[in-house]
Amino acid sequence: MSEAGGRDRSLTVAAFVAMRPRQWLKNVLVFAAPLAAGSILEPDVLVPSLLAFVSFCLMSSSTYLINDIRDVEADRRHPTKRSRPIAAGELTPRAAVILAVLLALAALAVAVAVNVGLMGVVLTYAVFTLAYSLFLKNEPVIELALLTMGFLLRAIAGGVAAELPISQWFLIVAAFGSLFMAAGKRFSELEQWKASGSEPAAQARRSLGGYTSAYLRFVWGVAAAVTITGYCLWAFEVGQVDSSVPWAQWSVLPFVLGVLRYAVDVDKGVAEAPEDVVLGDRTLLAMGAIWLVLFALGAMGV
Repeated sequence: MSEAGGRDRSLTVAAFVAMRPRQWLKNVLVFAAPLAAGSILEPDVLVPSLLAFVSFCLMSSSTYLINDIRDVEADRRHPTKRSRPIAAGELTPRAAVILAVLLALAALAVAVAVNVGLMGVVLTYAVFTLAYSLFLKNEPVIELALLTMGFLLRAIAGGVAAELPISQWFLIVAAFGSLFMAAGKRFSELEQWKASGSEPAAQARRSLGGYTSAYLRFVWGVAAAVTITGYCLWAFEVGQVDSSVPWAQWSVLPFVLGVLRYAVDVDKGVAEAPEDVVLGDRTLLAMGAIWLVLFALGAMGV
C-alpha cells in the first residue's frame, strides 16, 4: 500500500493520474470562440484550435503537478485528495517537478508552433496559475479572480490561435461564466468542510476562512445573472447572421436551463469539481448538447 493508504500504481500510471486527465474537460473552452465565429469546421480554424487544446492540456497538467507538490501535506489530510499520486507517495516530488517542466516546455512548443499570440496566452495562464498555487491561493477574492482568469484564458485561446475576432459579448459571457463556476466551486468546498466537521475551512484552504456562504452565494448569483443576460444579448447578435431559422435565439432556452441546472448542484454544495458535475449529470449534458447544436447552426447561418 502507498503512504496515504491508496492503491499502489506503477510510476507511469501514477504520473498520468497526477496529470489529472479528467480535468482536461475544462480545456474544451478553447473551442468556444471558433464555434461562436461559425467557422470551427474550417481546417484553418479547427487545426490551430485542436493544437491550442493540446497545449492547454499539457500546461494545465504541469501546473496541477506543481500545485500538488505545494499542497502535499494538506492533501494527505483530505478525505479524497489523499489518494493523489504525490500525496499517496506513488510519485516523488522530484519526479513530479521533472515531469512538470517537461510538460510546460512541450506546451509552449506546441503553442509557438501555432503562433506567438497563443504562446502568450498559454504563458500568461502558466504565470497566473503558478502565482495562484505558490503565493496567492490563500488570499480571498484575489484567488477567486485568478481561478476565474484560468477559465477565461482557455475561452479566448481558440480565437487567438485561429486569429479570429472575439465578440465583446463573448468576453462578457466567458468572464462571468468563469466567475460563476469559480465562486460555485469555492461555495461547494466551504459547504463540504462545514458538513464534515473534521477540519476547519480556514485550515483546509485558508482562503475559505475569508468567505462566508452568504457572500459566495451572492457572487455566484450575480455572476450567473450577468452570464445569462450577456448570453441573451450575444445570441441575438449572432442571430443577425443570415439564417433560415432563428437557431441562435432558440439556443437561449437550453443555455439558461443549463445554467440553472448547474446552479442546483452549486446550491447543494457538490460543485467542487466542475468537470465531475458536467460528466455526472445526464440532464445537464443533454441540455449542453441541445444548446451546442442550436448555437452552432445559428453561428454558421444554416
